[in-house]
Amino acid sequence: MNEPLSTPVSEAQLQAEVLAKALPHMQRYDDAIVVVKYGGHAISGEEGARTFAQDIVLLEQSGVNPVVVHGGGPQIGAMLAKLGIKSEFAAGLRITDKATVEIVEMVLAGSINKQIVGFINEAGGKAIGLCGKDGNMVRARKANRVMVDGETPVDLGFVGEPDTVDTTVLDQILGRELIPVLAPVAAAVDGGTYNVNADTFAGAIAGALGAKRFLLLTDVPGVLDKNKQLLPRLTIAQVRELIADGTISGGMIPKVETCIYALEKGVEGVVILDGKVPHAVLLELLTDHGAGTLITR
Repeated sequence: MNEPLSTPVSEAQLQAEVLAKALPHMQRYDDAIVVVKYGGHAISGEEGARTFAQDIVLLEQSGVNPVVVHGGGPQIGAMLAKLGIKSEFAAGLRITDKATVEIVEMVLAGSINKQIVGFINEAGGKAIGLCGKDGNMVRARKANRVMVDGETPVDLGFVGEPDTVDTTVLDQILGRELIPVLAPVAAAVDGGTYNVNADTFAGAIAGALGAKRFLLLTDVPGVLDKNKQLLPRLTIAQVRELIADGTISGGMIPKVETCIYALEKGVEGVVILDGKVPHAVLLELLTDHGAGTLITR
């Protein structure tokens, strides 16, 4: 005699319906490249990192080619403090001397990178940890910045900006069930090592790969209006208007400038979203709900 339908079966039915609704989104991103910038502030403890890893593996299993670029500002600061090295900032960026750049490379390309690789592999994926130095993927030039007065130059030391991107290594990896995890450390054009802002690094990678989507996971919901309400969709022209009238200000300006750069390089759409929301990546890519602010040309 058959047992009557129970609650677990009803839950299974709900799961099946959710998967069915995800099908059109999976087809849309089938074989597409999606670059995900996983910010240091978005890394909300081990549980959040494991959830993120599950999302990335699910994307790969569903036919997407994910590329993860991670930051690590808070972790770098903690390590420098532990070693008794004082952090100094100017124009919103860390001043990176020779001693600091060695710690930056150790933390970014070492501990954080391998931790994320480990979580993705534990979730059933096959992640490979790399940095901009590998295969001369990203070569950087010295970053030039000025103080808020717009005139006084600032020497940030070993802080760089992407100069060239060579996708040879990534071209060999993508489409082979492998997930590249990239640390934003690059070789200097004239030799040496540069610490590169993770947003800028990820935007350069997304642009060079012609990614279908570029997701910036951070610690805010997205771009907000003057009433602190989320703006779900913007164009480049609208973003520039919001910068001009002061709606977009502070640390959000370099983020949206990175978005504009990536879009002008050929990325189809860029999304700024809160990486601390569980399964934020899946919400954005595989549901009708979406998350954050989508910026398009």
